[in-house]
Amino acid sequence: MKNILLTPILAAAILAAPAAFAAGNPPVSSVRLYVFDCGRLKVEDPSRFNLKKEEMKTLDMSVGCYMIAHPKGTLLWDVGVIPDKKFPAGGPASKLYASSNKTLKSQMAAAGYQPENSTYLAMSHAHWDHLANANEFAKATWLTRAVERGILFGPNPPERSTPDEYDALKSAKSISLPEGDYDVFGDGSVVIKPAYGHTPGHSVLFVRLAKTGPVLLSGDLYHYPEEITLDRYPTFEFNKQQTQQARANIQAFMKQSGAKLWIQHDLAAFEKLKKAPSYYE
Repeated sequence: MKNILLTPILAAAILAAPAAFAAGNPPVSSVRLYVFDCGRLKVEDPSRFNLKKEEMKTLDMSVGCYMIAHPKGTLLWDVGVIPDKKFPAGGPASKLYASSNKTLKSQMAAAGYQPENSTYLAMSHAHWDHLANANEFAKATWLTRAVERGILFGPNPPERSTPDEYDALKSAKSISLPEGDYDVFGDGSVVIKPAYGHTPGHSVLFVRLAKTGPVLLSGDLYHYPEEITLDRYPTFEFNKQQTQQARANIQAFMKQSGAKLWIQHDLAAFEKLKKAPSYYE
């Protein structure tokens, strides 16, 4: 192998390269938001969302996974379901099952990224349809609220989740999020915000995009747009009063910031979003 002599200028350029490039990810100069199609949830009875079929445009729900590419690294937000995972008839999820025909990993690869090179992983909450690919990101730093971590590794794991989907996170590097906002990259462009109620430590994600404008990824603060227009709340909220307060807080924040709400389970809206390898910036 030939020795390579670096000029002072080239050496300085290499030292100044973004952390994302050093970690094997394509370098970016501004914030990008990638949308991955992580499946569908089949809903036959919307009563658990305190809604009636005749009140709704669409019953089924999308499962969105998202990646923010920043000059300082990447953040995966919610990591979906595993392709073609279904639940047995008569079980607790017999009227709500997940189906996906492509992996999150393959969609990331099409955009030039690999799970093992991810900088951060964060999930809005510890429910099965938001965490099933979590083990793919065990090399990332897990950003989590202590109460949500406790749910996953406590004596009673979340309903319909299985530890083999996320148990690698137990020994992964992690950061326990504060009670308030958490500025992921330190510049206000990507902020995890508390929105408790759906689960004890539920969060939403604010992303400021230069061309698209700011967006707010909902987690499960809402599942359907009708929850907003009809002022409805799912019957299975951990704490309805907290959810009411969280919705009021987030609505006020969106009005102040100009952020547009992306309801992650809103199938009709999700189908209109451009998917990776395309991106929003």
